[in-house]
Amino acid sequence: MPDILSLLHIFLENMVDAAILLFEFIGVGIIIFSGVRGFFHYLRRSPDTKLTLAKGLAMGLEFKLGSEILRTVVVRDWKEIGIVGGIIALRAALTFLIHWEIKEEEKQ
Repeated sequence: MPDILSLLHIFLENMVDAAILLFEFIGVGIIIFSGVRGFFHYLRRSPDTKLTLAKGLAMGLEFKLGSEILRTVVVRDWKEIGIVGGIIALRAALTFLIHWEIKEEEKQ
């Protein structure tokens, strides 16, 4: 029985590591894509440049936040939990501020 549990534990760690890497990759890709798209909107003097960029950044940060939440599954000690918790808090605050900016921009 302990062999099955250790095997399942190794499988879980590998699956979580793969999901973290996938979510990080998707988040970075979305942020890069929205940055380039926002730059082209800026060059064309589009009035919704700020809104387009903010929505892309918010979506990318959501994926990055998801990867940090998954990272809490595999942390081992309190120092790592504190670091991951701080990262989650910062990314959540950034996401909140970007969503607030989007709402303010859509009002105008």
